[in-house]
This record gives sequence, C-alpha cells and structure tokens, in this order.
Amino acid sequence: MDNSQKILNLLGLATRARKVVLGQEFVIKELARNPKSIIFLANDSGNNLTKKINNKAKTYNAIVIDKFNTTEISKAIGKQNRKIVLVIDKGFIQKFLEYVNS
Repeated sequence: MDNSQKILNLLGLATRARKVVLGQEFVIKELARNPKSIIFLANDSGNNLTKKINNKAKTYNAIVIDKFNTTEISKAIGKQNRKIVLVIDKGFIQKFLEYVNS
C-alpha cells in the first residue's frame, strides 16, 4: 500500500473518530482555534477557495495538502462533493506528517 492510500485511509479513520471539520466557513473558524493543523484541499477546487485557504494556512501555520482531488477526498471521508477537510487532532496530525514526509 502506497503512502497516498495510507493517507486517505487515515483521513477516513479521523472522520469516523470525529476529529475533522468539514466546510469552508467552519474550517476557517476552527483554524483560528487550532493552529498548526492539517488542511486537505482538493486540487480541483476553485481559485478563490484555494487562495483563501492558503492565506489562512500561512497565518495560522497550518499545512495544506493538495495532492488529492474532490472524488478521492469525498470517498475517503464517506461524504459527497467535499473539497476541504481540516484535521484537528494532534495524534492524527503527527501520523499524517509521518506519511507525507516518508
């Protein structure tokens, strides 16, 4: 199993553990409360959303992972048409960083 699949599986697990925030407005609000988080942003999302999230990520020292498309993210979390997911749990964040950096 490659790292991309491991990341998507872990994202599904984090969703089932209720350690993620979905939706643009909720992600931006929660990012202020949980700096140094990980944001999964679909690589096929619009320019405005991408720019806004990247700016907020710089402000709050969050990491943006944009190597997956909408379909892959949506399938991993078990919802339809999701473009942005914020992971807020420190344990999950640590494991995601381990997979991304290896």
